[in-house]
Amino acid sequence: MSTTFREGSFRDRSVLVSGGTSGIGAAIGDAFAELGASVTVTGATGAEANAARERAGTRIQRATALDVRDGAAVVGFVSSLDKLDVLVNCAGIIRRGDEHDPAVFEEVLDVNLTGTMRLCTAVRPLLHVTRGSIVNTASMLAFLGGALVPGYSASKGGVAQLTKSLASAYAADGIRVNAIAPGWIATTLTKALQNDPSRSQAILSRTPLARWGEPDDVAGTAVFLCSPAASFITGTIIPVDGGYLAG
Repeated sequence: MSTTFREGSFRDRSVLVSGGTSGIGAAIGDAFAELGASVTVTGATGAEANAARERAGTRIQRATALDVRDGAAVVGFVSSLDKLDVLVNCAGIIRRGDEHDPAVFEEVLDVNLTGTMRLCTAVRPLLHVTRGSIVNTASMLAFLGGALVPGYSASKGGVAQLTKSLASAYAADGIRVNAIAPGWIATTLTKALQNDPSRSQAILSRTPLARWGEPDDVAGTAVFLCSPAASFITGTIIPVDGGYLAG
């Protein structure tokens, strides 16, 4: 990351990454930390937080458990922060094949969409002080939909529209709100697809760059959106998909 962005460009900045204990969130947290930021990541459980602290090569300052479904817990956690410059919302779940059950559908939306809103609302006063920024995590399925994951797809479509709405609502506070929309990224969430030769080949054959993305591919875009280079960008959703949506 330091080969792309100026070393120390986020020094003295405080960054919070929900869902930052693994996968894309962890890569984003590490990227900010590498550039000098003080980074806090959260996971759904204490075990996830402990694993993040012990992960080889991690640069994060703090890892803690936070259930984004618990509004009181979110408010309490944010109240413990002295300062915040960047919020990255990466907490999310997917329940392939089960999301046609309305109860499971509701659970997915509660984490992915309402959880994002809970954190954005809670940190708004802190970001107003620093004129900070928010990066939400949508998905290419916000544009395409997914037969096996109606809850996930609906939640990510909601995140895209929430991002646009909050960009307008928070602009007067000096807060920029954008979103990344990852495509097929090699994480634990997509492990089953990576390991299925026919499914993987179908994905690669439609992807112009002809490979699975890596979490670091997404991290760079998140950092850019919070940098001075993006100072006139708000309310946008940037696909990071190797050209899949263009295929």
